[in-house]
Amino acid sequence: MLVGTYTSGESKGIYVYKFNTATGKSEQVSVAEGLKDPSFVAVAPNGKFVYAVSESKSSVYAFAWDAAVGKLTLLNEQPVGSGGPCQLSIDKDGRHIITANYGGGSLSVLPINADGTAGAAVQVINQKGSGPVTSRQKEPHVHQIVFSPQGTKVFATDLGTDKIMIYDYNPDAAQPLTPAKVPFVSITPGGGPRHLVFHPDGKHAYVVHEISGHVTAFEYRVGRLDAVQTISSNTADYKGDNFGSADIHISPDGKFLYMTNRGDLNNIAIYSISRANGKLTLVGHEPSGGKGPRNFLITKNGDFLLSANQATNNIVVFKRDKVTGKLKDTGENIKVPAPVCVIIP
Repeated sequence: MLVGTYTSGESKGIYVYKFNTATGKSEQVSVAEGLKDPSFVAVAPNGKFVYAVSESKSSVYAFAWDAAVGKLTLLNEQPVGSGGPCQLSIDKDGRHIITANYGGGSLSVLPINADGTAGAAVQVINQKGSGPVTSRQKEPHVHQIVFSPQGTKVFATDLGTDKIMIYDYNPDAAQPLTPAKVPFVSITPGGGPRHLVFHPDGKHAYVVHEISGHVTAFEYRVGRLDAVQTISSNTADYKGDNFGSADIHISPDGKFLYMTNRGDLNNIAIYSISRANGKLTLVGHEPSGGKGPRNFLITKNGDFLLSANQATNNIVVFKRDKVTGKLKDTGENIKVPAPVCVIIP
């Protein structure tokens, strides 16, 4: 298990753990040190390389990954050509890294060389526009890059403009991204789209509204998202507005969707997903076991959900009920400074 962090406090870099997907227990194996804010982490499809963004240095770190012993070895560091990358994705063939540059309001495309190093950016696309929430939306803020299930489209959520930008992806082109026929889809003004996830069926997608605390369900046809529902992440009687909604994932069986709320809530919203139309029904909430649940993962076997609480320096392991979707704290509490991203390769 790899944990990306912010290093402004006690963190030393990227933490590596052994995680037992049968018992939910973990042990620390190593730390990749000497890095500056290696926040979001991704593993190449071949499993040999790992990449992380540095928001403060506006660059990407490339590592060789020895899964047998759990060790990361730095290969190189490459500027992304824009400010504040907060997330990155890798195409299914491991040819390009695409970064979401929150600070620069852009996305950058970097080739992956044969030796796993990150090449210089071949394309930087700057977004334009703003949104109605002036404290958060004075300018574009690209927050996430997601490849379509087929790998031929790229979706970029822009928190600052309330749009999900859509691009055609051609890895053989000098500049791999071009605007799609339908170049974007908009969400409710002031929502602030942050993270997007595709359903395992490839026919639906869901996006978090960070500012308003909603989630929108879409029908997906290649290159097109059609909204079918927008639903709150809290109950109708909740009167607050400090959501800070963050991450979103779907259980491997496609039956449940989970979404984290930070702000005043610090919980995980649980939804059931309709097999008929992909719409959501709120099942309930589970306290995240800390403050600032920025990122989480669901194990591939669907047994556990791990919530990374950035503000309280811990990752809490929950057992999933596969029938009801509800969560139960296992008592396993992993202490790690400022966890921002947690993944199991």
